[in-house]
Amino acid sequence: MAGSAEYILTLSCPDRPGVVAAVSGLLAGRGCNITESEQFGDQVGGRFFMRVQFSGPPGEDDFNAALAALAPEFDMEFTLRDVARKPRVLIMVSKFGHCLNDLLYRVRSKALDIEIVAVVSNHPDLRPLTQSYGIDYHHLPVTQETKPRQEAEVLALVDHYRADLVVLARYMQVLSEDLCAKLEGRAINIHHSFLPSFKGAKPYHQAHARGVKLIGATAHYVTSDLDEGPIIEQEVARVDHSHSPDDLVAMGRDVECVALARAVRWHTEQRVLLDGHKTVVFPR
Repeated sequence: MAGSAEYILTLSCPDRPGVVAAVSGLLAGRGCNITESEQFGDQVGGRFFMRVQFSGPPGEDDFNAALAALAPEFDMEFTLRDVARKPRVLIMVSKFGHCLNDLLYRVRSKALDIEIVAVVSNHPDLRPLTQSYGIDYHHLPVTQETKPRQEAEVLALVDHYRADLVVLARYMQVLSEDLCAKLEGRAINIHHSFLPSFKGAKPYHQAHARGVKLIGATAHYVTSDLDEGPIIEQEVARVDHSHSPDDLVAMGRDVECVALARAVRWHTEQRVLLDGHKTVVFPR
């Protein structure tokens, strides 16, 4: 549509007749064209989820006002985003750079339609990589004693850069309950799927010693329950007795990158909706 804007609408509400008709009618009445639509009714939880991508007249505020007027009728929660506004992402990392490097490259190659606004780390090691992409790097060391002050600085940077999403790309620090609460629904973490079976140092070596046949990675939302937040994506690779511990580490890094990149893309394209302790994902 000439002179139109592209929007993504996501919503959830109690599952009942008429929701799709009401939303579609609202958009049609404003001259919009729906280009993508997906919905899911959770028969166990009794909740309905919907994602609609559409083109229509410019005016995000007008659409928000119309949706806000409709929402009480269906007890509906919704979000609307103009696709022209790229999600702003702040990445946190420690010394392992594979996930950071993968995300930086995907953005440069336009495989991820986001803006990485800054990288924060408790170590200086990945500054050269980050700055080679022209992105700000903030080294914020942390100890048990300085953790509250360091986390306050992290939050200040999230606000300063107006970050829509925080990605823990192998950030090897446990976030406080307070920081988890302040980043609820807008922070994603990646970890190897051996948890809780193989905790602590060298999990892939522990897995090798136990003769595992599958290794994997899980991308999930950050909560105060360590590595137990709502799961967005998981990826696995089959291994056997011929693989060394170093082979498992290398393969593990690959699946971590893939799972995290998918989770970031689906979140920033508003394809992930929270459903209590789990998620509804409309992948593409």
